Amino acid sequence: MPSAIAIKQVPGKPGQVWYPLEEITIPEPKPSETQVVVTITAAALNHRDLFIRQHLYPGTAFGVPLLADGVGIVSSTGSSPSAKKWLNKRVVLNPGLGWKESPDGPEHAKGYAIMGGTNLNPAGTLADVVLMEAEELEECPEHLSDAEAAAFPLVGLTAWRAFFTKSNNAKEGRNILVTGIGGGVALMVLQFAVAQGCNVYVTSGTEEKIDKAKKLGAKGGVNYKEDKWEKKLQMLLPKDRPWVDAIVDGAGGDVVSKGSRLLKAGGVISVYGMTVSPKMDFLMGAVLRNIEVKGSTMGSRKEFADMVEFVRKTKLKPVVSRSVHGLDIEAINGLFEDMKKASQFGKLVVTLGKDNGSKL
Repeated sequence: MPSAIAIKQVPGKPGQVWYPLEEITIPEPKPSETQVVVTITAAALNHRDLFIRQHLYPGTAFGVPLLADGVGIVSSTGSSPSAKKWLNKRVVLNPGLGWKESPDGPEHAKGYAIMGGTNLNPAGTLADVVLMEAEELEECPEHLSDAEAAAFPLVGLTAWRAFFTKSNNAKEGRNILVTGIGGGVALMVLQFAVAQGCNVYVTSGTEEKIDKAKKLGAKGGVNYKEDKWEKKLQMLLPKDRPWVDAIVDGAGGDVVSKGSRLLKAGGVISVYGMTVSPKMDFLMGAVLRNIEVKGSTMGSRKEFADMVEFVRKTKLKPVVSRSVHGLDIEAINGLFEDMKKASQFGKLVVTLGKDNGSKL
């Protein structure tokens, strides 16, 4: 029987509990006509997995394999031509269901159902095998290792929508500020924007992460823990374009009050998360300067396909902070500790199956 890692129920209130990991057996998947079985070769963590272990995520469930990011080989298929064409191909998995192509949001009445650890979607990638609809697969870009391929589906999709769809500034020569560099989404925004010819600036709580961002193409960065960091950032901007065109933000907090002093009139703040604070003040100064704040969450199936093709075309390589091998609970707990401490720079990955030398 195939194995997977899920959370085990123990007493505790949401936000105070920390659910332990356990190895479970899952049924041998039997694909329907339009389905395929993917033998997973690597999977990756996201912040939602941290929230699931604290029961702070909608639909948190026990006995459901964790994780939404995955890459693998299609090992068996249903009888339809649309399924059979995938046999033996290396694929990346669309991390959610219910959103086909609408620019506004999920078309499905129940909303968007992300894989991993909830009762909204029975699949999860921290498992030997996953049963998927064939239409939810994309061929894996050939230049990526398994660890790199597992590192980009969910964060890449989130970054793609926040930057390309929402910011209106994915254009050569634009000045883009990416906050909280080091996390998976922020790094993908940085890489996307650099590939588009933008001038990218970053914020971080450590100089080390700023230096690493510069090596990935950032023009400069500032420490957001320092007083009046926005003035220091302003001094880094080009003299012929001394403003920020758009901010892609995953922190919340004071991003409007600080950011509106940097943005051009009519500039955009594209917000995909609020790790610092679940509330933001929208000040009159931002109103008078026509600043737009846009929420952005995940993305559609069409945006996922566009994003994967962009990664393939540009030969972009997602950043992997660290990886471990196998369904080793102690090792996987170590990755969760990295995320708790926010010590990672890039994605935290679990490689599976035969050890292919992709440990980092």
